[in-house]
Amino acid sequence: MGGPRVRIQTEDFDLGAEVAALRAGDPAVGAVAVFVGTVRDHNDGQGVRCMELEHYPGMTEKAIEAMIDEAQRRFEIRAARVIHRVGLLQPQDQIVYVGVTSAHRAEAFRACEFLMDYLKTQAPFWKKETTPAGARWVDARLSDDEALRRWGIEAHNAGQTGGR
Repeated sequence: MGGPRVRIQTEDFDLGAEVAALRAGDPAVGAVAVFVGTVRDHNDGQGVRCMELEHYPGMTEKAIEAMIDEAQRRFEIRAARVIHRVGLLQPQDQIVYVGVTSAHRAEAFRACEFLMDYLKTQAPFWKKETTPAGARWVDARLSDDEALRRWGIEAHNAGQTGGR
């Protein structure tokens, strides 16, 4: 796999180019699983005009690298990459890319889902939405903590200000 496993950036990413880079030069790849998250125009019953994402440089990349290492321990995967955007984003903008390669689809799907569940609850990002009623920080959700729990990892983020 060419390039870094983790990128935090303000600019958009090209999905086709990222998938090609992820599987490049590895003839053992039989499956590629990808998740792309985008900004919705609504959340919790309110319209969303834009979203601003912040992170802690250095710490964020290190936390996501550790997530990828854990995915490689748990699943038979060939490669993984996470790209997460920060800064001001509009509805329909891409926020996050999680890509995983493996020899077989089941491992790729499971590893991709594991990484996304882990990312939603454990990566140090803070989201602020601008709604018609004003700006608000987005709290973590109980459902995200529960999703991580099925992988045997406890998270207690729900209700904390500035969640993911």
